[in-house]
Amino acid sequence: MINRVVKDASEALKDVKDGMTLMVGGFGLCGIPENSITQLVKMGVKNLTCISNNAGVDDFGLGLLLQTRQIKKMISSYVGENDEFERQMLSGELEVELVPQGTLATRCMAAGYGMPVIYTPAGVGTEVALGKETRRFTFHGEEKEYLMEKAFEADFAIVKAWKGDTAGNLIYRSTARNFNPLMAMAGRITVAEVEELVPAGELDPDHIHTPGIYVHRIFQGNQYEKRIEQRTVRKKS
Repeated sequence: MINRVVKDASEALKDVKDGMTLMVGGFGLCGIPENSITQLVKMGVKNLTCISNNAGVDDFGLGLLLQTRQIKKMISSYVGENDEFERQMLSGELEVELVPQGTLATRCMAAGYGMPVIYTPAGVGTEVALGKETRRFTFHGEEKEYLMEKAFEADFAIVKAWKGDTAGNLIYRSTARNFNPLMAMAGRITVAEVEELVPAGELDPDHIHTPGIYVHRIFQGNQYEKRIEQRTVRKKS
């Protein structure tokens, strides 16, 4: 029986080295691999390139790695609520590649599918297209220009799931799914942390989002804070 379980984040990430490229799941603070990010801070690895939708907030999520100057380059779709991210980008301390959100997702998918490039109309005629190849294609009877984007090449994909089994099958919960399943299939090594780890065979196959074949290491996380970035509520009438 396949068993992909490791003890904890320390064992799962033991061979992350300086200068590596990491995909990190989540959207804002939703569905982020909290335990793994904390472990990366403890390890002190530096000069990292991080591919993630954004970088959390100043004192949580990938913001923790920005505080300690462990990230050399961020590949993201927006800056978000992180003032330190914005400061480092504007000062030139941090290299930033801003990518349209759909393109970010599709470059992850391309990596998982083994496709070296994709063509997309997103970004044509903007700063996103500078230095990149474009080609004209006819699609559904309409000819227009498309931008060539390369699939991501990540040493590690680090994701967070709600439930997982010992064979690495993963189930995400609600909006915490976000970029996690796309990134899970795209890393050379995929590490998954889960809130609940069960024996293989206990998950309903119809409910599994990421098949275990994509996951190399899995561990049960703990003490999840699950912060809410912006809480909006109505006053009681």
